[in-house]
Amino acid sequence: MATLKDFRDERLRKLEEIKNLGINPYPAEANRTHEISQIISDFDHFEGKSVTVVGRILSIRKFGKLAFIVIKDMSGQVQLFCKKSSELPQTDRALSELAMPDEISLLDTGDFVECNGEVIKTQTGEISVTCKKLRILAKALRPMPSIQDGFTDKEQRFRRRYVDMNVNTDVRDRFIRRSKFWQATRDFMNQEGFIEINIPVLEHTTGGADANPFVTHMDALDQDFYLRISHELPLKRLIGAGYEKVYDLGPRFRNENYSDEHLPEHIAMEWYWAYADWQDGMKLTERMFWYITKAAFGKTEFEWEGQKIDLGSEWEKWDYSEVIKKHYEIDIFDCTIEQVQQKLKENKLEVEKTDNIPRGIDKLWKNIRKNVAGPVWLINTPTFISPLSKADDKDPRLVQRFQAVIAGSEQSNGFSELNDPVDQLNRFVEQQGMRDSGDEEAHMLDIDYVEMLEYGMPPACGLGFSERVFWTIEGVSAREGVPFPQLRSEIDEVTKSIYPDLEL
Repeated sequence: MATLKDFRDERLRKLEEIKNLGINPYPAEANRTHEISQIISDFDHFEGKSVTVVGRILSIRKFGKLAFIVIKDMSGQVQLFCKKSSELPQTDRALSELAMPDEISLLDTGDFVECNGEVIKTQTGEISVTCKKLRILAKALRPMPSIQDGFTDKEQRFRRRYVDMNVNTDVRDRFIRRSKFWQATRDFMNQEGFIEINIPVLEHTTGGADANPFVTHMDALDQDFYLRISHELPLKRLIGAGYEKVYDLGPRFRNENYSDEHLPEHIAMEWYWAYADWQDGMKLTERMFWYITKAAFGKTEFEWEGQKIDLGSEWEKWDYSEVIKKHYEIDIFDCTIEQVQQKLKENKLEVEKTDNIPRGIDKLWKNIRKNVAGPVWLINTPTFISPLSKADDKDPRLVQRFQAVIAGSEQSNGFSELNDPVDQLNRFVEQQGMRDSGDEEAHMLDIDYVEMLEYGMPPACGLGFSERVFWTIEGVSAREGVPFPQLRSEIDEVTKSIYPDLEL
């Protein structure tokens, strides 16, 4: 049975033969006049006209002096009809042209070619392009798995995503929708008068979320920096600088485990809006989710575990303390760590030595959240859960926070922002104490941010969400939802055998 090395050796032999003909198998120039989908969708217009199409070879069939080659570009696929004819012009080797049909045997599936000729329908009624000139654009040395092969092994699909997207077009199309998702996000924010301002990824002190950061070293300054875990604090510095509507969209990094809804590196967007409060933020976010899903998916409804979720419907509002009391019979404002730990044990949730009341209650809430279809706004969060949020004027035990819960997950997190420098400093000090006690996800003390608040920041509302929203609506796990998920570095034995002289 032929191995990958056997296939590769045969293709290397053909590559050498092509070069011996004076043909460059990897020319820089291509001369496409039309995408394949244009020709297929508007055949009546193109019939009999000369076109130049390009693409990757999917299949080759030869019958004597005839050959049929199916190629695909990003838009679709078409058949090339090749036959030997005295009318064909002489091949120009300097242009990487192959003689037909004899030299078609030098081609393989996976190769990229360019074909110039007239658009026709064959006797079987298939739309085709006759091959007047055939150029090789790139010789592939490894065979692409066929669609029939499936290419279903998850590990291989993730490691060779470029193969996965070629074989499984639904995966390729997913990332077109992902692009539309983020483009729609930008469009919506811009239409609402927000300004996109890119902020640093490297920070002296990182904050804005409960997360363990990545650490790196900058040689130029001989200092350690953190990869941002959130966009929050720099964007709020911009609100203090006088901007009234700002946002940033880009990667953030959290040095935590993988899960179906979390990746250590992922894309997120955060916006901040001066002179607005959490009620304004909820209304804006409902409109935003409706706009984005409509633009990216063409609908606002989707299925989750047999339940229909409509982001265009009226959103429910759930009170944090009432939900905890209903499910666990705990008063979150009057309970002990022992009571919280007992409820964690009763619900088979992990109890860690570093757990405190805020962390334990948050685990209890997340145990409820996993079964909530939504869309639901979780409101009236206790102050001790939300160190960066503004306290409610009517009940200082609560903060003006609004979390979107959809399909069992927190999909966005928003606040009326805290702008009292004394209050903020006290909360930072409390969080730093938790961090010093071993809670690596607690917030760091950011004295520069406190100084900014002392210069003055107006009332503001802010919200952030990640591509978890896209993964949820798409119905895929986190790793399935990104083009190139991180994996432990590994080189397979076949590749090592192909390159024995390299230290792999």
